[in-house]
Parts: sequence; structure tokens; C-alpha cells
Amino acid sequence: MSTETAGAADKLPLTGERTVPGIAEENYWFRRHEAAYLNLAHHCAGAVVLEAGCGEGYGADLLAGTARQVIGLDYDAYTAAHVAKAYPAVRTVRGNLAALPVRTGAVDVVANLQVIEHLWDQEGFLLECHRVLRPGGLLLVTTPNRITFSPGRDTPLNPFHTRELAGGELAGLLRDAGFTVEFLGGLAHGPRLRGLDAALGGSIIDAQLEVAVSGEPWSAQLLDAVTSVASADFEITSADDVDVDASLDLVAVARA
Repeated sequence: MSTETAGAADKLPLTGERTVPGIAEENYWFRRHEAAYLNLAHHCAGAVVLEAGCGEGYGADLLAGTARQVIGLDYDAYTAAHVAKAYPAVRTVRGNLAALPVRTGAVDVVANLQVIEHLWDQEGFLLECHRVLRPGGLLLVTTPNRITFSPGRDTPLNPFHTRELAGGELAGLLRDAGFTVEFLGGLAHGPRLRGLDAALGGSIIDAQLEVAVSGEPWSAQLLDAVTSVASADFEITSADDVDVDASLDLVAVARA
């Protein structure tokens, strides 16, 4: 089932904690997250995948297109029920990420996209990910880059985030949990989005934040820009090619 079909049929409310497809004003963030799923999906080909923190479920459904099986895990009962109904290709389980309800060595891939920044015990969670992965299994992680997401702050701007990470901090946590970091990179605006930034006189992100803070209605120019964003408008590059600390989101692939 496509995200457009599922989202239209049975939308979850937009709370600010999770990204929801099918909402025009949310399209920039949805496509930004979708870009990471599309970039990482090849790691899930033929695999048993646990998405730890599946949220609305669109990402787990996307991964199910290549995986042998996708287990979508979320703590919220209403969210888990939505995923089970909207995305039948995903096996949905309700559970706590602090103690994953999965046998040791039972999965090939753990996907954790835009979730770790919400967790209080990030170290313990990564140890749990290592436990449930088979030897040599992969952990896929994306998370907002602390340096650009909450610049100059000790605490996150987003009230739903407990702790944001810079690239070196994420890599250190992964190594301390027993993983080998095979890829550390960053997601950034591609050429077309950089053009939109220029047309808006600054940043499409800042323009959206200004509307959210001020309570002013969306301008036609901003709404047109946001709704035009596609996942292909973002690019992911490795630390060898770009300064990861300048990226919007961190992207890591680590092996157990």
C-alpha cells in the first residue's frame, strides 16, 4: 500500500513528535525522512528487519518492499493499531525500545530512523539493538544533527527530543555498544532545494519555523515551495566527501 493511499484512508494526528504523510504543510519533513529510507532500503533486501520506533509506519512499509519481513515496533498503542491497519505488509508489535521484545540474534537489520533523539537511555537502547541482531547484522540510524538542528544550545529546540547528537558523538555511542561503523554521512539539501532556499531569501526550514512560531498563515509562495519538495531533492554523502557537522541529519550504518 502506498503512503499516499494509507495516509488518505486513515491519518494519524500530527502531534509534532512524528512525521505524517499526506499533509501539505508537513511535506518537507516527510520527504526529508523518506529520502533516508529510500537511500537505506537496499540494506534490507531479503532481510528480517526490525524497525525500532516505526511511528506512522510509512517507512516500515517502504522497507517491506525489499525485505523478507519487517517488524514495526512502537510503544504507543494507538500508533501500533494504525500501522497494523494501514500497512498490512508490516508485522506490527507494541513494545518498549528500552527492552526490545525480540529474541537475541533474531533479526538481520535494525532500522532506527529519527528516533534515537527521543530516547533517554540511548546507550542502553543501542546495546539492545546489538543483542537482537545476528552476528554481522546491520543497524541503520538517522537522527537530526545537533550542530545544525539546535545550534548553540545545550538542550534541544524540539520539545520531544531528549538528547541530540553530533556526528562524532553518534559514532562514539555506536562503537561503545560494540558496533563497527561502516558508514557515517549526512543528509543535506540538493541543488533544487538550495535554489528554493535562495528564492525564499534564506532557508525553507527557517521560513517554516517562523510561521510556526508567529502563528501567521502560510504564504502562497511558502506553501507552494513546501508542497513541491520531493525525496530526490535531498542528497546523502559520506564523511569522506562532506563535513558531516554541516549536514541536516546524520546517517549511520553500523555492523554488529
